[in-house]
Amino acid sequence: MSTDIRPIAESELAGWLQALNTGFLQPKPFPEADVAMRAKYWDLGRTQGAFDPVTGRCVATFRSFSQELTVPGGAVVPSSAVTNVSVTATHRRQGLLTRMMEAELTAAKERGDVLSALIAAEYPIYGRYGYGPATTIAEWEIDVARSGLDPRLSGPGDGGRIDLVDVCEARGIGPGLHERLRESVHGAVSRDTRWWNIATGLEQTQARPYKDKFYAVYRDAAGEPAGLAVYAADEHWTDEKRPQNTLTVKDLIAVTPEAERALWRFLCSIDWVLKVRTGYRAPDDVLPLLLPDPRAARLVTSADFMWLRLLDVERALAARTYTVPGVLVLEVADAAGLADGRYRLDASAGTCVRTQDPADLALDVSALGSLYLGDESAARLAALGRISEERPGAVALADAVLRTARRPWCPDVF
Repeated sequence: MSTDIRPIAESELAGWLQALNTGFLQPKPFPEADVAMRAKYWDLGRTQGAFDPVTGRCVATFRSFSQELTVPGGAVVPSSAVTNVSVTATHRRQGLLTRMMEAELTAAKERGDVLSALIAAEYPIYGRYGYGPATTIAEWEIDVARSGLDPRLSGPGDGGRIDLVDVCEARGIGPGLHERLRESVHGAVSRDTRWWNIATGLEQTQARPYKDKFYAVYRDAAGEPAGLAVYAADEHWTDEKRPQNTLTVKDLIAVTPEAERALWRFLCSIDWVLKVRTGYRAPDDVLPLLLPDPRAARLVTSADFMWLRLLDVERALAARTYTVPGVLVLEVADAAGLADGRYRLDASAGTCVRTQDPADLALDVSALGSLYLGDESAARLAALGRISEERPGAVALADAVLRTARRPWCPDVF
């Protein structure tokens, strides 16, 4: 008997969630209230489970949901966000993930999704399904005393101001700011109502209860909100009664450079705080160079983050913009048969169509996913043997056409 893989019924959700916990090495039972909350929001038609034929227990989990992804130039494309992927240790190496992934990608293409996205818990898994790492993140720990910032100059100094607000006001301001942010940050993804409800404690889960935070809003000279910082601080004192506290940034949205600079200066000027943990930021964030002594910001995390798997190459490449004109013919290989073919990208016209013209570059769909948002180098992938240059100069042209001035950034785990 083969393991049954299918979308789950609501009555099976508790067992599915327990299997998810088991896969992520969390043996505790899933609270009933949390099960009900997920049933309220999740599309169970996109929630797959693998069920052991003997015991009937769920032994593998897989879920996707609709999401929008901002691409270079500010356009958004429909994406299928993959999450909650697990296989119980007793059922590994039986092809369960492969079957669930094949079902999901086929369904996503039929739905009209341009691509699929995920945050990879492990690096080696997803390349074989056509995903490529498309964004990276960085996290710094700032030694405030060494930073060189003058604590007496914590105000914006540009006509704007920073106010601490309560969670209700932050809940009202945050969604609009995030929508403005993702208009200009390629790699950013949409946040739905549930995201904001959980983030601000309007809805809570027993497994991860809401913890109080501080909310700092930057308003420009006209009084309009242009930035929001969400943070928490620990409480640590030495035996000599000296505060040694660390502030941790949970979220920081800034839609103007002035707001970004002002919020970081504010966070680094709070009394009793010796260190600031920045949370996951873009790898080319302004923060280290904002400090008079950038070495005060110690890099503690630098890693791949969001992975992309293109499903509709024509729509994907036509959706984004290009700063350099040029024409590239790409021969895309896709073992799953979802995106393979030869495509002519005209960066000047912003068009991409299938073609019979000779290929300039040959590459796998996973390599195209890495190149799509402009972060990866075609020259580096060619040096690794992942891109074949069929026409001299095509690799250099690809880098000129596809790379972006600022690196993509996905602020959210999903």
